[in-house]
Order: sequence, then structure tokens, then C-alpha cells
Amino acid sequence: MGRIICISNQKGGVGKTTTAINLAASLAAAERKTLLLDLDPQGNAGSGLGIDKSQLTGSIYDALIDERPLEEVILPTELRYLDVAPATADLTGAEVELVNTPNREKRLRTVLDGIRRKYDYVLIDCPPSLGLLTLNALTAADAVLIPLQTEYYAMEGLAQLLSTIELVQRSLNPKLAVDGIVLTMFDSRANISHQVSEEVRRVFPQLVFSTVVPRNVRLAESPSFGKPVLLYDIRSKGCEAYLAVARELLKRDKAKLKRAAPSPRASAPAR
Repeated sequence: MGRIICISNQKGGVGKTTTAINLAASLAAAERKTLLLDLDPQGNAGSGLGIDKSQLTGSIYDALIDERPLEEVILPTELRYLDVAPATADLTGAEVELVNTPNREKRLRTVLDGIRRKYDYVLIDCPPSLGLLTLNALTAADAVLIPLQTEYYAMEGLAQLLSTIELVQRSLNPKLAVDGIVLTMFDSRANISHQVSEEVRRVFPQLVFSTVVPRNVRLAESPSFGKPVLLYDIRSKGCEAYLAVARELLKRDKAKLKRAAPSPRASAPAR
């Protein structure tokens, strides 16, 4: 059964969608069957993978609100192992429409129940808020990955997000884990980037990924061409960084599976 990871930070402009697109593409390049689910009404995850929103006949809104099978709105991408469930502006009204719906926090979990076995990874690009859509993602997910820009206000919203995650763990999804924090928009020439990086690593030593994603022109340009940076400029620093993030994620997941597996001695029958 595939792992569901929501990529979340309620602060905008932190590289959340950039991380969702390029991590999904990097996992697909590693031949892991991956679904990128766009839960942001801006729909940038889909357009960043070349999806023309004006030509869509269905979106994640239809699956959430009208109970349309998710399989009917999933689209292929240029990468063999990567699919996308796109979003449109219709999703803006979803939070209001879900307010009086029974089990409103669990709608996305229900939507994903029938699809997760088809994928190794399902990545959810959350909106930049802690509203009902993000709550649905946290309730459906196995883990959260937090992009954090190495700038002055980086830590400001992190405590609030972690507090929300704890509330979800207690009341809606006790198995929810924090997979880690990915430092983004790192500028090696700026003292503030180094200071934020050092501070986050000091406070969360086990959570922060070793890989740091730099500020990179090619990474910023690739969405306007409807391509992940992997297909736009594979030799760029941004591409190298997200391939490294994917390798680190796969290595962490392998270690978790190894720790969770029963030892041969523990599983051997008693004589």
C-alpha cells in the first residue's frame, strides 16, 4: 500500500508547490509509481506538470464534493511513473460546501482509499492555510513533509503547524507522523540563510533533511514551461537538490521499514 505524504506549510511562498512537483518527479524518476494530488485551488501543481486547466473534464473537486471516482480525474504526465489529480478554482468553495457534511474531515481519506494501492507514493500539495482542505489532507496522510524557506519569518508559522499536527494526531489520525523538514530557497551568499538553517537544525535535529534546496533560476523557470525541473534542466542545481531529497526520503523510508520488521528470532516458532 502506497504512502500518503502531505506537503504542507500555511505560510505562502515557501516552495511548497515547487517541492511537491519536483519531489514527485524525482520519485517517478526512481521508478516509484507516484500520484501528485493537487489540493490547492490555485491549481499550480497541475499546471506545473503541463496540465491545461481550461481543458479539464474533472478535478479533485468532483471527487471530494460530488463523489466522482478519483480514477476518472487522474491524468498521466510526461513521466512514465507520475500521474496527477489536478485542481481548479472550483476547489475554492469546497471548504464552505464541506462544512455541513458528515465526517467532513475524512472526505479525502475516503476518496483515496480505493486508489492508494496503485501507487508507491501519493503526494498531496496542500493550500497555504490550515483550513478544512489541509485538515482533510492531514487526516488522510501517513506523514507530513514541511518545506521551510531559509528566511527571517521561517519559524513564525512552524510552531502553529506542528501544533495542528498534534491536534490531528490526538483526534483524527493517530498514525500521522512528521517525515521531516526540507529547507528551501537557500542563498549561500546571505547570512540569514545560514542562520535560519543552523537554528532549525538545532531545534529539530532529527527532522531536518540533510539536503538543502537552493535558490535556482532554472527551478523558478520550469513551471512556466509546464515541466518539472527534471525535464527542463536535469543538470541544474535545483534538479540535483530535489533528486537528493528523493533519495533521502527513500533511504529514510527503507530504514523505517527495517525497524518495523520483526526480527527472525522474534518470529521463529518456540520449540
